[in-house]
Amino acid sequence: MASPTSPIVWDWPDPFIHEVQVEPRHIDDFQHTNNVVYLSWMAKTAWEHSKALGIDFAYYKRLNRGMVVRRHELEYLAASYEGQRVLVATWITGNDGRLRLRRRFQMVNAETGQTLLRGLTDFVCIDIESGRATRMPPQFIVAYRPTARVEGD
Repeated sequence: MASPTSPIVWDWPDPFIHEVQVEPRHIDDFQHTNNVVYLSWMAKTAWEHSKALGIDFAYYKRLNRGMVVRRHELEYLAASYEGQRVLVATWITGNDGRLRLRRRFQMVNAETGQTLLRGLTDFVCIDIESGRATRMPPQFIVAYRPTARVEGD
């Protein structure tokens, strides 16, 4: 990855980073990346981070437990355009060790270092077979421990 012309200032240290390329299919009528694409990048980055932590869907199925989205919050700060590279960073900022997990996200233009979006996703642990909220298994408590401290998360 080429160095950005401006240094990247991450909201918290040591993010997990997933790089994406803005493709023609991501562009809307305004000629910039459609807002729902950012949400899909957040979801993909969360999964990539989860897999890097050793938890994929096969692991979820073995435990009959999974983390599912309860709520998203996105703040769009600047547009991205076809051909640009976007760095999608995530941190786990909350895990109550029972039901809830929070991730925060920051998307940055890889060339300029400009922050494009800040967001968060709240997850809840479910029993996959019943779909009902259930206590997190010990494996999730350990693997999904917070990677950044955010007051209130």
